[in-house]
Amino acid sequence: MNERRIYFSLAVMILTVYAIRVIPFVIFRKEIKNKWVRSFLYYVPYVTLAVMTFPAILSATSSVWSGAAALAVGVIAALIGGDLFTVAISACVAVFLSELFLI
Repeated sequence: MNERRIYFSLAVMILTVYAIRVIPFVIFRKEIKNKWVRSFLYYVPYVTLAVMTFPAILSATSSVWSGAAALAVGVIAALIGGDLFTVAISACVAVFLSELFLI
């Protein structure tokens, strides 16, 4: 009985992944010319990444405040024009200092 359940779960996962990859090719055969739809599809990966990352930033440290400090410092460093390494190091330093002084 357990073996059937595993195979059924695998089949559902395979069909889901396949459908996600095939449906856009079936529905959108021509180039999308609507500016709103193109803009929406352009920003979907960035929004998805932000939605997955934001809760992890706040809960990755022992305090929510140190995670918030890292987020703020990282955003400021990115807006100033820092590259990925600079942003990551500055966020790590912000967590270290906030954990050092908060505890």
